[in-house]
Amino acid sequence: MAHYKHKVFEEETSSMGSVHLTEGVTASSTHIRFYTGKPKNIWSGWQNRTALEKALIGVSLFMSLLLVIIFLNPMSTEQCIPTVNPAPDIYEESDSYVSTGQEYCMKETCVTTAATIIKNMNTKSDPCQDFYKYACGQWIKTNPVPDGRSMWGMFNELEMNNQLIVKNSLEAIPLNTTNKAELKAKMYFTACMDPNNTIETLGAKPLIDLIKEIGGWNISGTWNVSSWKLQRTLETVHNRYNMAGLFYWMVGEDDRNSSRHIIQIDEGGLTLPTRDFYLNVTANQKLLDTYLDYMTTIGTLLGGEPNSTRDQMKKVIEFETRLAKFTEPDEDKRDEEKAYHIMPISELQNLAPFIQWNHYFNAAFRLVNRKITSKENVVVYSPSFLSNLSSLIDEYSKSPENKTVINNYLVWQTVRAVTPYLSKVFRDAYKGLRKALLGSEGGEEPWRYCISDTNNVLGFALGALYVRDVFNGQSKKLAEEMINEIRTAFKDNFKNLKWMDRETLIEAEKKADAITDMIGFPDYIMDSDQLNDKYQNLSVRFDEYFENNIRAIQFNLIQYLYKLDRPVNRTKWSMTPPTVNAYYTPTKNQIVFPAGILQAPFFDQMQQPSINYGAMGVVMGHELTHAFDDQGREFDRFGNLHPWWNNKTVEKFKEATECMVKQYSNFKVNGHNINGKRTLGENIADNGGLKAAYRAYIKLLKEKRAQPNRLPAVHLTTQQLFFVSFAQVWCSSSTEESLKLQIEKDLHAPSQYRVNGPLSNFEEFSKVFNCPLGTPMNPEEKCIIW
Repeated sequence: MAHYKHKVFEEETSSMGSVHLTEGVTASSTHIRFYTGKPKNIWSGWQNRTALEKALIGVSLFMSLLLVIIFLNPMSTEQCIPTVNPAPDIYEESDSYVSTGQEYCMKETCVTTAATIIKNMNTKSDPCQDFYKYACGQWIKTNPVPDGRSMWGMFNELEMNNQLIVKNSLEAIPLNTTNKAELKAKMYFTACMDPNNTIETLGAKPLIDLIKEIGGWNISGTWNVSSWKLQRTLETVHNRYNMAGLFYWMVGEDDRNSSRHIIQIDEGGLTLPTRDFYLNVTANQKLLDTYLDYMTTIGTLLGGEPNSTRDQMKKVIEFETRLAKFTEPDEDKRDEEKAYHIMPISELQNLAPFIQWNHYFNAAFRLVNRKITSKENVVVYSPSFLSNLSSLIDEYSKSPENKTVINNYLVWQTVRAVTPYLSKVFRDAYKGLRKALLGSEGGEEPWRYCISDTNNVLGFALGALYVRDVFNGQSKKLAEEMINEIRTAFKDNFKNLKWMDRETLIEAEKKADAITDMIGFPDYIMDSDQLNDKYQNLSVRFDEYFENNIRAIQFNLIQYLYKLDRPVNRTKWSMTPPTVNAYYTPTKNQIVFPAGILQAPFFDQMQQPSINYGAMGVVMGHELTHAFDDQGREFDRFGNLHPWWNNKTVEKFKEATECMVKQYSNFKVNGHNINGKRTLGENIADNGGLKAAYRAYIKLLKEKRAQPNRLPAVHLTTQQLFFVSFAQVWCSSSTEESLKLQIEKDLHAPSQYRVNGPLSNFEEFSKVFNCPLGTPMNPEEKCIIW
């Protein structure tokens, strides 16, 4: 995942992916032996056994034979019993395995990993036709989407395990602990769980009180249009309560001077995930009707008359549709240079005069005693959106009826954001819309929701609990070594790129060397004083769940405001330690891997290098490649946005990316084509990361810094295991609706093509699995960028 300005709709999704290969062993023959090369009619029941049963019987026989050999030949113990050595610098399984040939690893980790791999594979599928089906076929068959979820995969499984770990740690915190941050996390979680039924008793009251503070809502109560001012309402909604509506702004790192912060403004304001849901009415009428039903239900629960509420909410949808018409499609927002427009507030005032911008920003920054003048620079990412928005507001401001629509819309943006913090009837109201969007009504266990919510608010306090319980310090060292190996392999490949000139190559090497990494967790969370200081100004109480959230939202706003005059903190984390994910930040030229993802099946310090590099190595390579994708390449090694490539090289790069855009646009899932332009950055990272990780692994083998040990009963070479490990990270199941939404909105391709796409572009994969030229996994035309 790359952190750019434009937000991605995410629910139960994760981001990453990639790896790479070399060294050819005829994979197809090995693969065939795996499921057909067995003697016939040895036992009458053999044919009725499952593949896993057969494999485990094979393991048992092999180990029995091994014990007999050891017993008969004592000298062999010198070769089979591992020598006890200090932790090796590089990933060696043991000194006992010779490097000639590919011997079997019989450690417990290897045996359990082998069983998992066999259980997930569909070995009767041809890997040269559909490798995803080959690697994940049995997993998909035996792992339907669980009730209440819209998708399921390895990321979700790890996330649920991490939630349980955190829950147990949280509940064990004594009330008299001196760690105030962790106590606040416990209090917040308890308030969410609502043991005294406080949330149910209060019902709608907390939100009704908030609506009064905002200025009233024509749907739920009295509201005076004659005294209403858009300026006042926006300043209250945005700059007091930090809610959405019309556009969004933040204080972020300046793309062109990444050492400082600057005010940034971008388009926003739609409730539904994509603009097409509003504009393509024919295809989405059922969804729009369900959205209207949801709005009407919430408005009625807050005191609105059903028919009047429905009529007014229809007009809110009409207003959102007008916004959607000049909202820029995601795929057209990928050029960071074109999107960046810096201007003083006085120029912004001329561009979009529908509010007094100087007054608007001062309404926020007075909270931190910072005065904003008309000379203050801001970065506008979509000037045309703000200009069109200004015209729309002018149009709607001409009649009391349409002024009411604007206010109804703005209050609705706040209402929909905070209804999850109200009683069950409000939360249940969302089920119908969620079902229409994602194919599932939700309904996860309350404690899981509350752990996720606590992580959103006090995630680094939870992170301290998680790290103390499960994170192994050695993992950090090994992960660092892997990153350096993959970085070297990535750079070594530059000389093979026909489209890159020498001058740009030198600068690209400098940028790759300058990429910093953060692994596991920020050090300060293990110091209770520093952790307490972080959350010192956040007030949390056991019985005020709604108010806890409002205070947390306002707390975060204050933190953003304070950043404006402060230097950029290049060690600040954007993900909490339990998170099963990773990211690259272009303005910091930095890759980050939280502790949550540094565990099996992604990573295990006791695991075979082929498995670690195929899974976690791919993730590392993916994030590293983001520094050189179609957006990341626009930032230099210091994290500043400016042209540092030779112009001819830029043109050749764009030609290479056009191949990938076309390739992925031709991939179909359930009859829907992937948007190759929107997913380009992630596809580049998937492809480049795959190659970098594989080449790093092959280099370890050639230099004998890793042993090519195979797994018992898995009749695959270590090179083949690398690819299977890579693919099985992406085994997943989705509802049809969730998959459709992913195709329409997500910046990532669906799992099937995060596997098959990069592999089909990688010649070494075809060699390892002996895929004939012209098969789906070895097409004649391949798209190669990095």
